[in-house]
Amino acid sequence: MSPRSFDERADLADRAFQLLQKCLPQHGLSQVMHWLTRREISWLVQPAIRAFVSRFNVNLAEAAAPEPGAYASFNAFFTRALRGDARPLPAATNVLASPADGVLSNRGILDNDAMLQAKGRTYSVEALLGGADHAKGFHGGTSATIYLSPRDYHRLHMPWQGQLESMVYIPGDLFAVNPRTVRAVDGLFARNERVVAIFNSPAGRYALVLVGAIFVGSIETVWCGEVTPGSPRHLTVRAGSEFESPDFARGAEFARFNMGSTIVMVFEPGMVDLGIDAPAAVPSAIRMGEPMGRVLRV
Repeated sequence: MSPRSFDERADLADRAFQLLQKCLPQHGLSQVMHWLTRREISWLVQPAIRAFVSRFNVNLAEAAAPEPGAYASFNAFFTRALRGDARPLPAATNVLASPADGVLSNRGILDNDAMLQAKGRTYSVEALLGGADHAKGFHGGTSATIYLSPRDYHRLHMPWQGQLESMVYIPGDLFAVNPRTVRAVDGLFARNERVVAIFNSPAGRYALVLVGAIFVGSIETVWCGEVTPGSPRHLTVRAGSEFESPDFARGAEFARFNMGSTIVMVFEPGMVDLGIDAPAAVPSAIRMGEPMGRVLRV
């Protein structure tokens, strides 16, 4: 029998990692992490923050509070604010701004309902957004995915101006969202817990999907606070019903990950071009506020 190729061995390793995650109590572990990261025990919190900064090479110099001792809990450090000048927005008003620090791992035009997850794997925009009603108008549109690693800044900002039309929380699995798991798990982003926020803008409609993952204790939005594992199924917030619909400028903070994860953006057809004013290659490192495309209907 001939030796397995590198790709075959990598594929087997990815699948083994997937099976291990399926056996873990994903939600239970995430709830424990949610509790632990909010403990205000200085003799435990400060060494943990310093070790994390060293292990992941976190740049605290750009934080609004650059000293580890400024944070009462690990989650306060993890969701830290940055200095006001740390993430400038593009000067041109028709340029789409990255909503997060991370790796721009995918971008492209949807093949009707199909979105690219990884090489050889696609998933449905209807499944991602929570059904046909939410996906209406997005078939054939444009999408982009940013993966946030542990070292990244974890507040999320608006890539373009917009008024919140609706938000839905969709329960699901809590697989990791690192590249190994993305390659191994079919429909990963449409299987994991997520918050789907749909916005209206003068240039068109777009969706920002905040995908949960194992150890992501909660996703927090500025309009309804924390959404934690175990929340009511399809908890929905709609403009004009339970809240006054907020209106956001490009670059405004709208949410944060309490621990890291992934944001998927979906734009209606003809709204943006992600090949102009954008990183030349994918995957590519990107920071919040950096250009990632051009809005075409300004």
